[in-house]
Amino acid sequence: MTYFLYGARGSGSCAIECALAEIGAHYELRKLSLRNDEQRGTEYEAINPQRKVPALVIDQDQLLTESVAILLTLDERHPDAGLLPPKGTAQRAHALRWLLFAATEIYPIVEINDYPERFATDPARTEAMRERAREIWRTRWLVVEANIAGDPYLSREGFTLTDIYLAVVSRWAQQNAWRPTHIPKVERLTAAVAARPAIVPVWARHFRTP
Repeated sequence: MTYFLYGARGSGSCAIECALAEIGAHYELRKLSLRNDEQRGTEYEAINPQRKVPALVIDQDQLLTESVAILLTLDERHPDAGLLPPKGTAQRAHALRWLLFAATEIYPIVEINDYPERFATDPARTEAMRERAREIWRTRWLVVEANIAGDPYLSREGFTLTDIYLAVVSRWAQQNAWRPTHIPKVERLTAAVAARPAIVPVWARHFRTP
């Protein structure tokens, strides 16, 4: 099987790359520049009308968007990789709970932080909106921090794809100075994900440090 991944440095496509690396799957990366708004061009819009990354093409005929949908599909297609605990277990439910929490409660804040002008009706209030988004962001990461049961990973039972997702999303919103003091467990989790042998080269392409 062949995977074609549309992505950009430091974006949500990093989580997909990390999962593909853990699986050991062959994939071709098709890079987009977010700085140049290539994801908003007509060529990419034909692939993903939402004009967001990532997008994954499977065997040239199946298109997937939305990071969580892609990750769950990869888990289903590669069960031997152990990206998630077995179906029906409490451990899998726990991993899915926090995967979805990050996807629905934290990830959407990124767009407000990065592009407050899309949401503020008054241009003079864009910075106030960005700061409010960051306040919400920090509050929700404190919830994750309080629920990390393992060391270094989310679960006591060890690594899952939820750890990948949390690690990648935690790098956003320009909170480098805040994270180490307030969410040290998340920082340890991220460092552990970044140090996994299969993920090391992927992480280095996307982020300079854990």
